[in-house]
Amino acid sequence: MKRRAAKPLAPQVPEEQESVRQRVLGAAFSSFLEKGYARTSMLDVANRARISKRDLYAMCAGKPAMLRELVSERARRMRLPLDLPAVSDRKQLVAALTAFGVAIMQGICSRPVLVLQRLAIAVAEDEPDVAQTFDGAGRKVNRAALRRFLAQAQDRKVLGPGDPAAMVEDFFALLWGDLLVELLLGVATPPSERELKQKAGRATAKFLKLYP
Repeated sequence: MKRRAAKPLAPQVPEEQESVRQRVLGAAFSSFLEKGYARTSMLDVANRARISKRDLYAMCAGKPAMLRELVSERARRMRLPLDLPAVSDRKQLVAALTAFGVAIMQGICSRPVLVLQRLAIAVAEDEPDVAQTFDGAGRKVNRAALRRFLAQAQDRKVLGPGDPAAMVEDFFALLWGDLLVELLLGVATPPSERELKQKAGRATAKFLKLYP
């Protein structure tokens, strides 16, 4: 008799089940943070979440699934403020790009996201799906949103010619520089809100000089 596959954590469930789901994700994150991914067991998560190990396995197939769900959940939250408005002049373009840059950095510079990125990097060799989830759920979605915005700005004659995909990479390079690497290595502290706005403003100004 074949063992029935365990269900993944579902994003939309009744209120009580959603509460349990959030408790499980919180317990998993806390345990990963304190013990590390390798030393965290499903029993650790079950105990922290105050549910039985059997119920936990009924919700989630294992640690990789939990980590993927944590990554996806955080990525969904990061996407919420990233709707870019249509612009009709250069002033609106500057404001939209600056706001986009601030929102991106605020999301990624938060401690939970940095911890999840470190975890995804640490398990990438053994659990490549986790890294792919992080890349697909966050990085690619954000870049696709910016690419569509830049193409629309070009159509409205607010932005100069260029390949939108290449322009996206230029913007993110100007926005981040070495900051993300330094944050992941723990050799830099997350910028303040004022510093984020200044950094996003400088990146936008340099970007628009490249594409006048």
